[in-house]
Amino acid sequence: MSNVPYKRLNKDDAVVLLVDHQTGLISLVQDFSPNEFKNNVLALGDIAKFFKLPTILTTSFDSGPNGPIVPELKAQFPDAPFIARPGQINAWDNEDFVKAIKATGRKQLIIAGVVTDVCVAFPTLSAIAEGFEVFVVTDASGTFNTTVQQAAWARMSAAGAHLLNWFAVACELQGDWRNDMEGLANLLSERLPNYRNLINSYTKFTSK
Repeated sequence: MSNVPYKRLNKDDAVVLLVDHQTGLISLVQDFSPNEFKNNVLALGDIAKFFKLPTILTTSFDSGPNGPIVPELKAQFPDAPFIARPGQINAWDNEDFVKAIKATGRKQLIIAGVVTDVCVAFPTLSAIAEGFEVFVVTDASGTFNTTVQQAAWARMSAAGAHLLNWFAVACELQGDWRNDMEGLANLLSERLPNYRNLINSYTKFTSK
């Protein structure tokens, strides 16, 4: 059992790191279906934009078989810092990546990537060692199978990482439904069909 205390995400102290969501690497993701995984990653991007969180993109050896960054993700953040690492497997080993993070002045890192056990776990463990709070977005990170997934989650959790899905990230950043409920509800509805049903039902009821 982890003894890590509950830490709340703070939209004024958080930065989003999207690590190695590349066209080649993403084909390795087998713990989520392709459509589900793509939806989850883009939902996290929506959240970053909604809460105006600094967002940093990075790729590893994108001139090789890992491939370029997923185009939809780059389109979401055309002006965000983009660190094309020449070869470092652990993004934290890249000086430009770490500099971009530290330049935000923020200490809470919301991270997702491919694959979970390497591209997410390695920088997560490195960042924790340097005193950052790390929040791993479990369903916007993918790997070979659920066995590998669970082992990676356990390793990061034991080191002090906080594990949560993108919906939990949104709700914890929101804090109170009275903070632009309509804006967040619309975001959630775009990514969760069942949530759209909920909102449609609420709207019909309240419009009477």
